[in-house]
Amino acid sequence: MKRIQRNPDVMWREEDEAKAQAYEGLEQGADVEDMGTSLLFSDGMMVSLNILGTEVWKLCDGRSVDEILSELILQFDVEADVLKADVMSFLSELAEKGFIRYEE
Repeated sequence: MKRIQRNPDVMWREEDEAKAQAYEGLEQGADVEDMGTSLLFSDGMMVSLNILGTEVWKLCDGRSVDEILSELILQFDVEADVLKADVMSFLSELAEKGFIRYEE
């Protein structure tokens, strides 16, 4: 089973105020998809992550995709197949940019 690890050369930080606003918006049923809650920095590149992206990023600590999905389904009110598609697409994007790597 492949495990996902963050690239240790990628610097990141959570934006606490934005994160609090995003969670408040989620509780109120607002669309917070475009609200950045953390930033990744690597090789002159900066990427802003929304609340789901931030949570996925934090879970890329040696867990498998299934373990990440199991954790996220508890945190977010979303259908499992929709969540899986979104997470797989996001992980693919992170891997292409060198932000994560898959390990056996």
